[in-house]
Amino acid sequence: MATTGKRPTLRDIADATGLSVAAVSYALRGERVAPETVERVRAVADELGYTADPVARALRGGRTGTVGVLVGSLADFWQQTLAHAIQRELRAQGIQTLLADADGDPAQELALARRLVDQRVDGLIVAPIGPAGGVWAQISERVPLVTIGGRLHGAATVGEVVFDQTAGVGEVLRHLHTLGHRRIAVLSWAVAISPDRPTEAAVREQAAALVLDCEIVPCAYSLDGSRPLALEVLERPDRPTAVFATSDAIAYGALHGCRELGLDVPGDVSICGFDDHPLSRLVAPSLTTASWDTDRVARAAVGFLAAHLAGEADGQRTVIEPRLVVRESTGPVS
Repeated sequence: MATTGKRPTLRDIADATGLSVAAVSYALRGERVAPETVERVRAVADELGYTADPVARALRGGRTGTVGVLVGSLADFWQQTLAHAIQRELRAQGIQTLLADADGDPAQELALARRLVDQRVDGLIVAPIGPAGGVWAQISERVPLVTIGGRLHGAATVGEVVFDQTAGVGEVLRHLHTLGHRRIAVLSWAVAISPDRPTEAAVREQAAALVLDCEIVPCAYSLDGSRPLALEVLERPDRPTAVFATSDAIAYGALHGCRELGLDVPGDVSICGFDDHPLSRLVAPSLTTASWDTDRVARAAVGFLAAHLAGEADGQRTVIEPRLVVRESTGPVS
C-alpha cells in the first residue's frame, strides 16, 4: 500500500482506514479512540511511510519535540564534546536536536538563533560567544532559553549554567605563578569579538592580584587557526615563559608551534589550556588544563529546559566550579 511521490498525509491514512481525519489524528496521538483503532491506524501509517510534520504540529498549538542547540564554534574541540553531550541528554528525554554552529561570529549566532525560533523549536540551549543584549531579550520572549557559560544580558532565561571563570582563571594563573612564571601570553579567541566576556575580565583581575605581566592576544578559535599566532608570539625576542590558552584547541596550536620552533615544553615554555578535552591527556606532552565537567553541564542545561517544558520551576541556575588538572606541559621557569 506504500505511496510514491508526495509525502503521505493524514488524509491518506483516513482514506485507507475509512476513518475521519480527526479520528486518525487522535489515534496517532493515542487519544479518544479505542486501543484497537490506535493499533490499526498506526499500522497503516507505518505501511504508508507517514511521519508527522513537526512544524505543522507546532502551528496547531503542539510541540515539535525538537530543541535547538547553538554553540559558538564547532571548530573548538570542547564545544564539539559539549554538543554531543547535550544531544545525548536530549535523546534520553525523547527530544530531537537541531544543532547550529555560529563559527565564532556573533552576528551569525543571532541570525541562527532567530532561524531556530522560526523553525518552532520547543526550546533553545545556547553556549554563546559572549554577553549581548537586545536581540537575545526578544528571542527569550519567543522561546524557552537556557544558557551555558555566561549570562545573556536582558534575556529572561528559564535556566543558566554558569562557569566560575574567576576561579578557573585564578587556578591556572596561580599554578603558573607558583612555578615562577611572570610573563604570560594569554591566547583568547573572544577578546576581539566579545571583550566583555568573563574569562578575559578574570585574566585582568587575577593578573593584577598576582602582579603578572599577562598580555591577552586575539587568535582564531581552532588548532590550525591559533598556530600562526602562537608562532608569532613564541618567536619574539622577549617571548613569554608561559602560554595560557582559553581553549584546549588553541593550546594544541601552541604545542604545534613549539614543536616547529624546536622549543621544549615545558623546559622552554609552559602551556596551559582551559577545557580538559579528552585529547589533552593524549597529546605530547600531556596538557595542563582546567576541567569543567562537561557531562554535568549538559545534564544541568537539559534538566532546566525539561523542567520548564513539564511546567515546573523556571529561573534555575547552577555554577560549575573548575578543577585544575596538572599534567606534563607546565614546569618551573628554567
